[in-house]
Amino acid sequence: MKQFVVIGCGRFGSSVARTLYGLGFDVLAIDGNEDVIQGIADSVTHAVQADATEEASIKSLGMSNFDVAVITIGSNIQASIMATLIVKELGVKHVVAKAQNEQHAKVLYKIGADRVVFPERDMGVRVAHNLVSSNFLDIIELAPDYSIVEISALEEWAGKNLKDLNMRANYGINVMAIKHGTEINISPRATDTVKGDDVLVVIGHNDDLQKIEQKA
Repeated sequence: MKQFVVIGCGRFGSSVARTLYGLGFDVLAIDGNEDVIQGIADSVTHAVQADATEEASIKSLGMSNFDVAVITIGSNIQASIMATLIVKELGVKHVVAKAQNEQHAKVLYKIGADRVVFPERDMGVRVAHNLVSSNFLDIIELAPDYSIVEISALEEWAGKNLKDLNMRANYGINVMAIKHGTEINISPRATDTVKGDDVLVVIGHNDDLQKIEQKA
């Protein structure tokens, strides 16, 4: 089972930590504020007050044992950079860091961050798509060009199976799962039929997804 360390437990960091713990993973939460640590202690495996920019204190927590570090320090860019550098040097395999802007992101990548996220921007993308399209229920940006989208079945899909729809050839997308009410088919077959009230989880290039959005 993967072990996670979340450094910086503001709104975004605490949400990440609680969600990972709720999914059954071991989570160590680190923050410099004692009140924040007390507030999250019951929602994670371990919670420790520590200065993430002090290598000795972070090293004492056994960083090399963790599979993933999530650096979610808020407005203090210098602290974010230092924490990212320290956990990477201490041997954490995969480091995800929150960035304030593109320049901050470039620095994080240069010092070894494996992935940089922009929570506010990404949420803005998701909200905007939800506002303009009744069919796009949720969107996760995987990269600048590709996304995973939950989409309500288009009228033209209803009653047809995946083989006939040939989503990859006709729409440039791949169907990862089909939701029907509370049931989820995570390995849909070519013979599975799409119903009018189904929700499809698909992955595709943003240009192709936008074409589907325009049809909705």
